[in-house]
Amino acid sequence: MKFTLSWLRDHLDFTASLDEILAKLNGIGLEVESVHNPADSLKGFRVAKILEAHRHPDADRLQVCVVAAGGGFEKVQVVCGAPNARAGLHVIFAPPGTHIPGSDITIKAGKIRGQESNGMLCSYRELALGEEADGIAELAENVVLGQAFAEYAKVDDPVIEISITPNRGDALSVRGIARDLAAAGIGRLRPWLVETVEGTFPSPVSWRIDYPEACPYVAGRLVRGVRNGPSPDWLRRRLEAIGLKPISALVDVTNYLTHDLGRPLHVFDAAKIAGGTLTLARAARESFTALDGRDHVLGTDDLVIVDHAGVQSLAGIMGGAATGVSEETTDVFLEAALFDPVRIALTGRRLGIHSDARQRFERGVDPALVLPGLEAATRLILDLCGGVASEIVQAGEPPGWQRDAWLRFGRIAGLGGVEIAPDDAVRTLEHLGFEVLDREETRARFAVPSWRNDIAMTVTLDQAPHLDPERAQTAAAEVHAIEAECDLIEEVLRLHGVDAVPPVMLPRAAMVPAATVAPGQARNGLVRRLCAARGLMETVGFSFVAHEDAALFGTATDGLRLLNPIASDLDQLRPSPLPNLVRAWQRNVARGLEGAGLFEIGPSFSPTGQTLILAGLRGGLTPRFPGVPAREATLWDAKADLDAALAALGVPGEAVSVTADAAGHYHPGRSGQVRQGPKIVLGAFGELHPAVLREMGADGPLVAFELFLDAVALPKNRRRAALALSPFQPVRRDFAFLAGPEVEVGAVLRAARGAERGLIGEARLFDVYEGTPLEPGFRSLGVEIVLQPAHASLTDAEIETVCAKVVAAVEKATGARLRR
Repeated sequence: MKFTLSWLRDHLDFTASLDEILAKLNGIGLEVESVHNPADSLKGFRVAKILEAHRHPDADRLQVCVVAAGGGFEKVQVVCGAPNARAGLHVIFAPPGTHIPGSDITIKAGKIRGQESNGMLCSYRELALGEEADGIAELAENVVLGQAFAEYAKVDDPVIEISITPNRGDALSVRGIARDLAAAGIGRLRPWLVETVEGTFPSPVSWRIDYPEACPYVAGRLVRGVRNGPSPDWLRRRLEAIGLKPISALVDVTNYLTHDLGRPLHVFDAAKIAGGTLTLARAARESFTALDGRDHVLGTDDLVIVDHAGVQSLAGIMGGAATGVSEETTDVFLEAALFDPVRIALTGRRLGIHSDARQRFERGVDPALVLPGLEAATRLILDLCGGVASEIVQAGEPPGWQRDAWLRFGRIAGLGGVEIAPDDAVRTLEHLGFEVLDREETRARFAVPSWRNDIAMTVTLDQAPHLDPERAQTAAAEVHAIEAECDLIEEVLRLHGVDAVPPVMLPRAAMVPAATVAPGQARNGLVRRLCAARGLMETVGFSFVAHEDAALFGTATDGLRLLNPIASDLDQLRPSPLPNLVRAWQRNVARGLEGAGLFEIGPSFSPTGQTLILAGLRGGLTPRFPGVPAREATLWDAKADLDAALAALGVPGEAVSVTADAAGHYHPGRSGQVRQGPKIVLGAFGELHPAVLREMGADGPLVAFELFLDAVALPKNRRRAALALSPFQPVRRDFAFLAGPEVEVGAVLRAARGAERGLIGEARLFDVYEGTPLEPGFRSLGVEIVLQPAHASLTDAEIETVCAKVVAAVEKATGARLRR
């Protein structure tokens, strides 16, 4: 919220300095974000008069001027090249040492072509106040010589910007800010009385409400015979000071009252309204062109104002281009209404429209200011544009906003930690507009003013569903009273000064448990250290990706789209951390960091919910070492990373199987999915699909893995058994199994491992051969088993018996036979 110091004086009579006002604003919770005074860049410039002007003896285009600047300045000589410099002209004079903002130079005394020059005569462009550059600025005759130019131009008016919390919709107006300052002891609030404008004819435009849930009340009137044009200087300066561009008098009046009173209004060109009736209704799925020139597709929950020709305004947010006013407008219809804050917020968020009207309506406007705001706008339009006003037309009924709240004085110290006298508390609330209805020794009852929508909000019965109907109403009222009392205490403490509340130590608990790490946190830390040890660098990315990237790595449904993304290319909740890793890998490669290995532990999202994933990515060439040439990363590197992570989490290799049904963003022939049993999917690995990399503009190949951490069971708190080491030498035996195309290597290894569990400690694949003399489609699988005796060395007969069991088990389970 921005306002100027002079604008504040319209509502607040004060003598306090700017620093005092800023300190008080911060003290009462209206945090000051910035202060800017345009006069700061105009220091040193003064109003002066050219007494004499003669042609420079050595330059045809220069003149030697004698200037009187007043204010203790002696007559000074200035060499000037402006064609309009002449005797008797009132000008802007910059003495030596003045900084010129328009050209970023500092004036120095010196000589120009042999003639002394002790200053500069300036144009508006040199002061960064306009584009006029044909000569120096020409000021009016009725000036005071020596007066500071900032004071003369009335730009010595600091602009203050404050941040407003969502509950303080009343502070989104200059009058609301003035009310708070007056209650805090800064000046006196000026009375505001609107002049009623009597209508002289019936309005030819009427209202109808077909969507009362979104708009309970609306009013309006027609002003006939207006002359639309530029606004007067005072209005233009105020709007420009807070960053608004003046458009025309009719539009500027509504913008002015939006910031002055917090009462948004809208003006229609009455000649463009079709049918004579404006209706508040639900939108259909249709397109609407707003005043900002953008087309918006409306939803069925959006509130619109329609006539016989269609939608003419997105109610409470922005008007339509079809009925906007222009210089040709002669009849205008004014609208003032109350809209449901939640519906306004949802519509504005979905369509991405940010307007001053939406900002106020979604926080709640003063329900008692509909007709007064309409009268104020009418008076301003008549004063600035002329014309005659019709009678006011209305539809619906103003909602009942009257409510009261009790304050127990003892609760102020109990909740706020500071002693405030009851009389001071009552006086503070009265200054804020609360009226005392009942006063007792220990408590008082107050009527809440209409502009404080955040105080004593209504509590519905569904907030007490556990109570029977007879008690529900009483319970809701009790909750309502408690919340309202807390709100009043907050106001008393806020105006007393938050800084005055003493800090109080929280009571120490009798037993404070030691800090603990949850099993899930310990698991994440374990795999994080493991990945770092394997040469992967950790990244921390957004949980959002571009919609197009999300579609390449899984689902990209509308239910996972962001209505208000932090950036246009971060508009979708990510289905996996892999899109972020690919983008990070691209940025590293673009900066010469090739061969990068990255990983991230983070959330992923799908229509069924959120899961935690460990994802890793490798690409480029491995580092070169003596005797070890560089090579590209392969899917086996990704599988090794995944296997190591699973082993660290207590999932041994023999407990999982690998299937060739990885997700679509993996290469279909160079990837796999790791399962534990038939239903639990623990992860996936492999090369990323070339089409995916091509769409993302990444040079492949890239290999990756995903470990679905939520699918891995957390370790149970069991006492670890002592490590048992056998003193007997292990025995290794190799087998070559002839397997058909349907045989999975994992099934062969599981069968071999289970042939004699008491002796076989490990079974692993060490070779795969295809080609002659094998039949087409068949392959030879080299499998090594390790026999580890625990009680005695194995005899040759025992070893042969175990080997026979391995061959039989593999043949029975998979159909693979020992190669002869």
